[in-house]
Amino acid sequence: MKNKLLSAVIGAAVFALGTSAASATTLGDVKAKGFVQCGVNTGLTGFAAPDASGNWAGFDVDFCKAVASAVFGDPTKVKYTPTNAKERFTALQSGEIDVLSRNTTWTINRDTALGFNFRPVTYYDGQGFMVRKSLNVKSALELSGAAICVQSGTTTELNLADYFKTNNLQYNPVVFENLPEVNAAYDAGRCDVYTTDQSGLYSLRLTLKNPDEHVILPEIISKEPLGPAVRQGDDQWFDIVSWTAYALINAEEFGITQANVDEMKNSPNPDIKRFLGSETDTKIGTDLGLTNDWAANVIKGVGNYGEIFERNIGQGSPLKIARGLNALWNKGGIQYAPPVR
Repeated sequence: MKNKLLSAVIGAAVFALGTSAASATTLGDVKAKGFVQCGVNTGLTGFAAPDASGNWAGFDVDFCKAVASAVFGDPTKVKYTPTNAKERFTALQSGEIDVLSRNTTWTINRDTALGFNFRPVTYYDGQGFMVRKSLNVKSALELSGAAICVQSGTTTELNLADYFKTNNLQYNPVVFENLPEVNAAYDAGRCDVYTTDQSGLYSLRLTLKNPDEHVILPEIISKEPLGPAVRQGDDQWFDIVSWTAYALINAEEFGITQANVDEMKNSPNPDIKRFLGSETDTKIGTDLGLTNDWAANVIKGVGNYGEIFERNIGQGSPLKIARGLNALWNKGGIQYAPPVR
């Protein structure tokens, strides 16, 4: 009984610590220090990776820049904290970072027990498999008995176990904590298969010794809604992060780009003028605790959602991932943002 009581007290203390870190108003803290502290991947080409000079780039990095643009009007006011699969949650809970933008799946456990808020989904993904072409495997259903490389501390482990159990298949998990270890093991032939989010497989394939010798199988075995996360307890910061993502999507739908954003402020469309803060009676920015031209600053800083997608992971990038579900809702996808009004 004493152990149970002690566990309850410790759990309550940890929860209170996380709550107080958020309730101190993250926006105020961010403005006071002059930058957004953003948790990102340790290195995943197309999503978050530093170049030789230490400059970060990628789809998730651009979202960090978008938040900085919304708050400061300047996409450079960001500092990056690279985290592995386990460290990312501790970093957010402790207040070490202000927002987590690190190909992280929105699940009920993370949304509740871990004390985070997710929304919106910036990338709709799903778990897949990569194998060597020499194995002549055409389907994941042919993988019974295979050795499969997987990273611990991720939703990938459970999805893998569920899929093989459901299909009455056997497999040998080869588990590593850090992504570089998983990559090296697969590249060295210690396992037959690599499994993670399919977007990650496209990225990781580029890092292999002979990328053309590997193929990504067609099966998607899970739903992986990826997007930014913040701590619970600060609704204003949650709104800022959420509406920054929605602004990127709305801008693409409006046809507002990084190149034409100033010109579009004179649009005859009242929705666009309201969105860009050029209507004198608009309060959409001040209601967030920002300036009324916050959305215009976001688009000036990083472009719209489509521009971010294409240059980092789409047809304008080495990954060449098709938009698929991540196309706008009126272009065959499911990316949909609430109206800014």
